[in-house]
Amino acid sequence: MACAGCGTGAEGKPSGCKSNGGCSSGGCNRLNVFDWLANIPLSDSLAPFDIIEVSFNNGSRKDFYRNTTKQILDKGEMVTVEGVSGFDIGQISLTGELVKLQMKKRRVEDTPEVKKVLRRATNEDLARMQDNKAREKDALIKARAIARSIGLEMKLAEVEIQADGRKATFFYTADDRVDFRELIKLYAGEFRVKVEMRQIGARQEAGKVGGIGSCGRELCCSTWLTDFKSVNTTAARYQNLSINQAKLSGQCGRLKCCLNYELDTYLDALKEFPEDADTIETANGVATLQKRDIFKNLMWYSYGDSNKQYPLTILRVKEIRQLNKQNIRPDDLKAVEVVAAKPKETDLGFADVVGQISLRSLEKTSQKRKHKDKEKQKHKQQKEQTQQQPAGKKAEPKQENRPPQQQKQQENRPQKAQEGRPQQNKPKQEQRQQQQPKQKQEQRQPAQGPKPQQQERNPQNTPKQPGGGGQNKPPKPREKQK
Repeated sequence: MACAGCGTGAEGKPSGCKSNGGCSSGGCNRLNVFDWLANIPLSDSLAPFDIIEVSFNNGSRKDFYRNTTKQILDKGEMVTVEGVSGFDIGQISLTGELVKLQMKKRRVEDTPEVKKVLRRATNEDLARMQDNKAREKDALIKARAIARSIGLEMKLAEVEIQADGRKATFFYTADDRVDFRELIKLYAGEFRVKVEMRQIGARQEAGKVGGIGSCGRELCCSTWLTDFKSVNTTAARYQNLSINQAKLSGQCGRLKCCLNYELDTYLDALKEFPEDADTIETANGVATLQKRDIFKNLMWYSYGDSNKQYPLTILRVKEIRQLNKQNIRPDDLKAVEVVAAKPKETDLGFADVVGQISLRSLEKTSQKRKHKDKEKQKHKQQKEQTQQQPAGKKAEPKQENRPPQQQKQQENRPQKAQEGRPQQNKPKQEQRQQQQPKQKQEQRQPAQGPKPQQQERNPQNTPKQPGGGGQNKPPKPREKQK
């Protein structure tokens, strides 16, 4: 977790706090301690504690120094302190009364032999430190090559060069004791520094390298864990975990430190279980204990012939043990039925937190609006249809009101047209043009019936002309008598 100063700066580049004012969240420095006494003022008679805690190499190493400069130093400032035949530069990680508790925890006594703070780090000191820190990666690669050429069974984890460049500390891990007297001579001649070899464990190496564990969080050894206790497989057995080396081991190759976190809780819960109940005797045979479930307070037993397990309550196991002491073997274990299904979720119901508001009135208004909109659309469609029809066009008369002779003429015409010409399907525009003169002719005829002269001039069985479009031409109008 980083602080607000670690955001992006200009042009999207990460700005970083650059040790200006310190990082209060602990994301820029490992193994930080929150100073919960920082905002509590001290009385006038009490002076602040003159020893401060300084971290080096981003928290991988910490040490205590006495402030003899008579200056008020805050957390996060870079200070120059005494080193081995020179000086070193570190960052203040803790000040005030909490330093006493940290010294007591690490068993460091307040003696005159405590190293001193020289001054606040200047720009020249910081520039020199950056030049020497840039040499650490190359030095680590060369140091590993030299150790391999000699044939030493060791693994170099980190190289830390002092700020003034006069001393280099080589952190290594090894299973057995290593004779590195010849190695120190080669390192001193190659790097021209004072060499210090420091052996660390596999867990401390993982803390220096860092990483993310199987839980999805940063490793405990690289953030807050300092005391590494031994972890055994018995811790996994007490917690009913399968002894799988791949799952129980961490990035360091050892058993995970988190196996000890809940071990005390399991041990307290197991006190209620009987200790002398590894085997119980029944009429079916001897049942052996397989596991204990502290969450359900059950003990699982199985017979030697089968792999089936029977869960028993603690009271039932105690009863069987008392019967066995009296040389009595019960007929049945009276196993408990364990339901593996998930419990059903209870329906809590609906609570109207808004108030006594009914939505029926809103629904009615919405329905009325929809009905009105539909009626408006219907009226608009009817108006559009009436406007599209031409004004001079008259409606066609129905066939029911026509005389019977005229209906027979219309029924015989399409049949003769089909016999005289094979073309049946014609475009709609031609049909409309042909129907218009028929309508005019029908309108001129009287309602009583057609005149005999028109029937003689336009007989029904007259053949069609080839260019007539499949229908007879309309009759010419009669000339007026003078």
